[in-house]
Amino acid sequence: MLEALFWGLIGNAYIPFAVPFLLLDIILCITVVFLERKNPTVALAWVLAFVVFPVFGFIVYMFFGRHLYGARIFSKKTEADIVYKNIAQEQLSRWLEYRNESLDADGFEKTAALLLNTDDAVLSANNDVSVFTDGYDKFAEMKEAILSAKHHIHIEYYIIRDDELGREIVSLLAQKAAEGVEVRAIFDAAGTFWIHKKKFFGSICEAGGDVRIFFPLKIPFLNTRLHFRNHRKILVVDGKVGFIGGFNIGDEYLGKGELGCWRDTHLMIKGMAVASLQRRFVMDWNYVAKDARLFVTAESTEYFPSDLIEMHGTSKVQIASSGPDSPKKAIYSGYLSLIGQAKKSVYIHTPYFIPDEPIYTALILAAKSGVDVRIVIPCKPDHPFVYWANHSYLGELLGAGVRGYTYNDGFIHSKASVFDGKVMTVGTANWDIRSFKLNFETNAFVYDEAVCGRARDSYLKELESNCTEITYEMYKNRSVMVRIKESLSRLMSPLL
Repeated sequence: MLEALFWGLIGNAYIPFAVPFLLLDIILCITVVFLERKNPTVALAWVLAFVVFPVFGFIVYMFFGRHLYGARIFSKKTEADIVYKNIAQEQLSRWLEYRNESLDADGFEKTAALLLNTDDAVLSANNDVSVFTDGYDKFAEMKEAILSAKHHIHIEYYIIRDDELGREIVSLLAQKAAEGVEVRAIFDAAGTFWIHKKKFFGSICEAGGDVRIFFPLKIPFLNTRLHFRNHRKILVVDGKVGFIGGFNIGDEYLGKGELGCWRDTHLMIKGMAVASLQRRFVMDWNYVAKDARLFVTAESTEYFPSDLIEMHGTSKVQIASSGPDSPKKAIYSGYLSLIGQAKKSVYIHTPYFIPDEPIYTALILAAKSGVDVRIVIPCKPDHPFVYWANHSYLGELLGAGVRGYTYNDGFIHSKASVFDGKVMTVGTANWDIRSFKLNFETNAFVYDEAVCGRARDSYLKELESNCTEITYEMYKNRSVMVRIKESLSRLMSPLL
């Protein structure tokens, strides 16, 4: 029926044009099913796209769907990362006077062990952790840290805008480079797509800094690897202070954009966990700057200062990363582990909620086991398909006892989750398939009942003041048009 409809629409005049695409679609169907060995749900979604939209489906797949060579693309990066991890691990092991396994993780020792085994995520116990939920506060601390730099500034961000805040950060980086501070910056190609990079970053490079673009889109409209993006947001200054979280750099993250007030979560860390952020940056830098690699050894005290072993605080922290170069999916595994170990509560913030089957099932099992599971998503869309897919997945969970909310005071971009008020994870990974499998992500896992208890209390307070609960009855009574939007978006969600 669909095939007949397609031929009827294009008419005989366009048959010569369409035939090659139909042949290519057949080849792609075989590739998706037999060669790439995708998840069955994802494979079915692509095959359906090829059948319903033969030409459009082919074009979209060439841009966003090809994973066949993903392992080969990043194989050298994976090998280099392993070598450097061993070097950094040697440095960190010299500082640790105890075995990582013996550290108490507030009842979540299995998660700590999992992250250690899947990503060599060292668990350190001397960290001071500050939590920022407001862009003005976060960027004020970030600018102060940059201005205080004496030896180096390592910055890695998905997005920087050519606006007032973006230009201010670039100006500060150029200023410090002119003072002789080593400034190294990584920005993602897709996140800086509309920026004239030579002009925008020129002042940094002219002052002696170095700016690199991750996975450049040299021919954007023919690029077949567009979906592999560096979504990380990291800043390390002098190896002593580190930032990680959800805020990108731009005026919209101060609430000046079309979406209004911007609610996010970012951490500032002082202590041994900064060494893990440094390690992550160096590995990424050596991938994008092959001609200017950082040859950091276990004796590189300028990047790993010895005073990191001092007691800056009492928070236990692990830094875990994941991406298409790592098949172990450390952050995703960490999410699953935290849900499974939670005894009282699972509180999640996420702008994009498109879980796969294991995450979906884990949340249902937790809720049915008596765990208080609550999920907050935005009340307004920045991506319409994702917005309606969010509602589709969350709506079904309501029937299992999960409580869902929309954040009404602007847009919530926070990727922060709190479990039992004892452990929290904050970083760049959303609760969606893209973050689980395609993006390069980094999260901090914080084990500290005082810090996490405050985060839990803040979460519950916001539910009362800034959120609207979506009850199961409300969801069942949604309009026919909403149901259609959800169904279409849900169908395409594995591709989002």
